[in-house]
Amino acid sequence: MRACVIGAGLSGLAVAHVLKGRGIEFVCLEKAPDVGGVWRQPQAGERGPGYLSLHLNTAKQLTGYADFPMPSSYPLYPRHSEVADYLRSFARWAGLLDHVELRTEVVSVRGDAEGMWTVVSRGPDGAVVSRRFEHVIVASGHHTEPALPDPLPPGSDAFAGTILHSLDYRDGSDFAGQRVVVVGLGASAVDIAADLSRHARQTVLSVRRGLHIVPKQLFGTSVDEIAEAPWWNDMSFAEQRRFVEQALLVARGRLADYGLPEPDHPIFSSAVTISDEILSRIRHGAVTPKPAIAAFDGRRVVFTDTTSVEADAVVYCTGFRMAFPFLPAGCPVGPDGSVELYKRIVPPDRPGLYFVGLVRPVGAITRLVEAQAQWVARLMEGEETLPPAAAMREEVGAYLEGISQRYGRTQGASIQVDVGPYLGELREALKV
Repeated sequence: MRACVIGAGLSGLAVAHVLKGRGIEFVCLEKAPDVGGVWRQPQAGERGPGYLSLHLNTAKQLTGYADFPMPSSYPLYPRHSEVADYLRSFARWAGLLDHVELRTEVVSVRGDAEGMWTVVSRGPDGAVVSRRFEHVIVASGHHTEPALPDPLPPGSDAFAGTILHSLDYRDGSDFAGQRVVVVGLGASAVDIAADLSRHARQTVLSVRRGLHIVPKQLFGTSVDEIAEAPWWNDMSFAEQRRFVEQALLVARGRLADYGLPEPDHPIFSSAVTISDEILSRIRHGAVTPKPAIAAFDGRRVVFTDTTSVEADAVVYCTGFRMAFPFLPAGCPVGPDGSVELYKRIVPPDRPGLYFVGLVRPVGAITRLVEAQAQWVARLMEGEETLPPAAAMREEVGAYLEGISQRYGRTQGASIQVDVGPYLGELREALKV
C-alpha cells in the first residue's frame, strides 16, 4: 500500500475518501473500536471527550462532507450521537470501512534514507506489525493528552470530593444532587456547566481569565456561515473586529454583568467560546460564576476572592496538550511549542509526511480538511510539488510571526486559522 492514514475521525475519513476516489492504495489505522473520532461515544472502560450533551457548534450544512450532506432530518446543530451516526454512515457509503483497521494503535512512525516511512502498530490481539509506506497522513487531531493545572491548587491531595478532567465526564445525571465546581470557560466548560445545572444541587463555574462568549448565531445566521460569507471576507480585520464587538454588545451585553471577568484582550486575539446556553443559565441562577480556585480545604473549594463553597466534585475543563508520541521528537511541534507546518499541513525536511485537520478555525472545519486532503493527494500523485525546505520554513516563520502578534506564541494559537482566507489559500493551491 502506498499510504497510511492515522485516525478515522472526521479528518481521517475525509482523507480516506479522497484517496479511494483517486485509486490510491491505503490503510487507515484507528485505535478506537469504531470510526468517528471525538464524536464516537466511548464504550465501557474508555475515556473520551464525547459527553452526552455535546452538540455541534457549527451548522450541519457546513460540517457535513460536500459529497454526503447531513440528513435533512437533523437539526441545525446535531447532537454528538447524530454526528457519530453520520460519520459511520459516510464511511459505509464511501466504502471506507474495509480500509480501516480498528483497535489498532500506532506505536511509531519513522522515515528512512530511501524516502519511505515505517509504521509500527499494535493490533487488537497485541501483535506488533511493521509496514513501509511512501506516504503517511496524520489525522488524529489535537485532543490528545488531558491538561490539568500543574501543580493543582494547595490541598487538592486531601480534597474529600472527586477531581476529574472533562475527558472523564459523561453526563450530568451522574452528579444528581451533588455540588459541583466546573473550572474553565472554553467550549467543554460551558457545555458541562449548563448540563450539570439541570441535575446537580449546585453548579459553580470557576473562571481564571475572561474569554469572549459568542452565540451560535448572530442576526439569525450561524457564525460559521458568516465566516465564509463574501461580505465578511471583504472586510478588513479591523472592520471584522468592530462588527463583532458591536454585535455582541447588542446580543448579550457586557460579560461583567453576568458576574464573569471581562476579557483582557480584543476579540479574535484568543480562541472564542461558542455558547447559546451558559449566559442564560447564569441569569436563571442555575450556574454561579466564581474566580479561580486558590485552594482546597477538606470538602471546601476556596476561591481567589476568599469566598468558598462545599463541593462533591470538581471538573477541570482545562483542555488538552497536543502530543504525537509515535512521531520523531520535534515533529510537528518545534522547540518553543508551536506547530511548524507549511500551509498547516507539511513539516519541512520530512517529505512524505502530512497532517490533515491540525487546525483550529473559528467556524466549520470540514471544508478545510477536504481541501487539505485534496492538496495532499495531488502532492502524492506528483501533480503538485513542494518548494525547497528553506522556502517552506520561511513560510512557516512568517505565519507564526503573524499568529504571535495576534494571539501570542502558544501551541494552541499556532494552529489557529481564519476560515475564509485559509480556504481561499487552499483552493488557490488546488486551482479551483
